[in-house]
Amino acid sequence: MQLTFLGKETQGGGSPTLFATDRGTYVVQGWKVAGHDKIEIPQRLLAHLEPHTYLGTRLSDTGRGTFMLSGAPVTDDVALSQMDIPGHETCVEVPKNEESWFGEPATG
Repeated sequence: MQLTFLGKETQGGGSPTLFATDRGTYVVQGWKVAGHDKIEIPQRLLAHLEPHTYLGTRLSDTGRGTFMLSGAPVTDDVALSQMDIPGHETCVEVPKNEESWFGEPATG
């Protein structure tokens, strides 16, 4: 799996980071939480999503400026070799969904 770096929220190595994949998904790197398929990310990481897309997984607001989310743990050696993941972080793969709008925009 090849990754395209989209953005991160801190300076230096590691840190919550967002990648697009060549499989039409996102890989999200974040802080480990209970459960091997869950991570926590800062809300502002979502600013790096590709235009008109969203993470195709449920986001749980922690009430402290972060979201918790689940996805498939990334085990692909090629993908992992492209990332800098400190011991307190991990990454998951989630669907990349396109925004859908129904109806007309409000006027007036």
